[in-house]
Amino acid sequence: MVLIYVDDIIIAGNDSKKLLDFITYLNTMFALKDLGPLHHFLGIEVHRDKTGLYLSQAKYIKELLTKTEMLHLKLCSTPMTVGKALSKTDGEPLLQQPTAYCSIIRGLQYLTHTWPDLSFTVNKLSQYLQASTTTHKTVTKRVLRYLNGTINHDLHIKYSDHLAITGYSDVDCA
Repeated sequence: MVLIYVDDIIIAGNDSKKLLDFITYLNTMFALKDLGPLHHFLGIEVHRDKTGLYLSQAKYIKELLTKTEMLHLKLCSTPMTVGKALSKTDGEPLLQQPTAYCSIIRGLQYLTHTWPDLSFTVNKLSQYLQASTTTHKTVTKRVLRYLNGTINHDLHIKYSDHLAITGYSDVDCA
């Protein structure tokens, strides 16, 4: 597997010789700098053990919570209240600091890389960036409170000897 982002490259695989051959080939074309085993990539911390990889954005979450002054508020167990639908007309328009609100939503969008359970809520909040209200801000605060309570949860990608597509579903919400 080869992952390229601008001038950062991650190369991974299960055949050491082929990996070394590939890196040697790339070195003939480009000036590479081998930084060794992967520990960080684009603000995502990477840890590995015999079961797989763990991806964490705990440092980024802490920075976001500090910036929004949400580090010491009451925690909650879900990113959004069940059955809560958002609309343009809920709440009063956010006239003060709409750019600050947009910045928080962009930060939450980045977190969905390792927090897939945020995707639905952040997607909904993103739909109202141009017309955000106090209700949207309240839901955003709830997401931040949820992150504060689960800051040390990592995304675990398990090693496997075979390729398999695995799907997950919450049948209560189907």
